[in-house]
Amino acid sequence: MNSPARAVSPLPSPTTARATLERVAANLSLAVQGKDKEVRLAVTCVAAGGHLLLEDVPGVGKTTLVEAIARSFALSFSRVQFTADLMPADILGAQVFHAQSATFNFRPGPIFRQLVLADELNRAPPRTQSALLEAMAQGQVSLDGATHVLPRPFTVVATQNPVDFSGTYPLPDSQLDRFLMRLSLGHPAPEVEARLLTTRDTSSPVEALQAVTSPEELAELRMQVAAQRLDDTVAEYVVRLAQATRSHGDIERGASTRAVLALGMAARAHALWEARDFVTPGDVRAVMGPCLAHRLLLRSANQGAYTRDEATHLLEEVSRKVPAPR
Repeated sequence: MNSPARAVSPLPSPTTARATLERVAANLSLAVQGKDKEVRLAVTCVAAGGHLLLEDVPGVGKTTLVEAIARSFALSFSRVQFTADLMPADILGAQVFHAQSATFNFRPGPIFRQLVLADELNRAPPRTQSALLEAMAQGQVSLDGATHVLPRPFTVVATQNPVDFSGTYPLPDSQLDRFLMRLSLGHPAPEVEARLLTTRDTSSPVEALQAVTSPEELAELRMQVAAQRLDDTVAEYVVRLAQATRSHGDIERGASTRAVLALGMAARAHALWEARDFVTPGDVRAVMGPCLAHRLLLRSANQGAYTRDEATHLLEEVSRKVPAPR
């Protein structure tokens, strides 16, 4: 006798999805004040099922934002501090021998959480950095011939300091390409900093946050994003933008096909902020910088934050020159 089929949850409507996004963004803004644009982009990235890279100097709220995302979506959470002596087994887990039973059992590492904060990812050597590749690309970990599926929904948020390069290992292109978006928070406006001085006590702002949605609702949100309609004209527009980066005189290597797919998925998620089930060229332009700037290889000698700034400037130039469909 066949087992009864499991009920399939209907996709949330664009209006319901927008309400969820707005609810999460409002909750995050209680912990990270004065960064509404960056908060919305971070929520867009998570809703699109992507991984997020936060590049900024210490003390601007990167960790607070990640912890607030985990709290808002009620996701299981782990934080891994990447250091020069961190080994892949410290992240993925290892086989542990039990003398009483004379057997090996797998002990899962901190990667087995729904939201993983890879703090200062570029402090670890390449071998340890690459331990995340399979997890980020396929949502699984392979160890000793066995494949272990990670919990769903699964997201990695990594941080790195784009100014201090001492004792760091620059992320390879293959690693950078795994991040759907790269964001920088920057310092808050003076009036926001002044408000923090008068209202913030010694407790963490994340501790007061309550979950405003659930992992199941996030999974349904991601299904809705994947089902968003992207017409041929908009798809061709995305490709023309990518081709323009590949032929630009100041760009050594333009957007890859993976980058094109990432841009399309992020644009689908962005459309939900206006409760639409279709993507417009405006959605593409809104997420183009965060999706592509960290994937471009420029011909200039700039490094770190200056490279991202120049890449963003070039992408703005590209978006102005490439005509959008009407």
